[in-house]
Amino acid sequence: MPHALACRRGGYVSEFTRFIDGYLRDHPQAQASQRLGWRIYWERPLNVEQWRRAERDKVPEPPYHYD
Repeated sequence: MPHALACRRGGYVSEFTRFIDGYLRDHPQAQASQRLGWRIYWERPLNVEQWRRAERDKVPEPPYHYD
């Protein structure tokens, strides 16, 4: 199966790209697991009260850190 972007690269597809394409084709659960990991670490629900408390409790940074 030729790579989808091969026409943009002048026909060259690296060995690594072929390996990854083959791995993802043979292991479709890998991408589902990757999306789940993204949601766990990056798409957390926002707790507005905690955010406001954290903003209020911040210690101001000095303009020059090395004084």
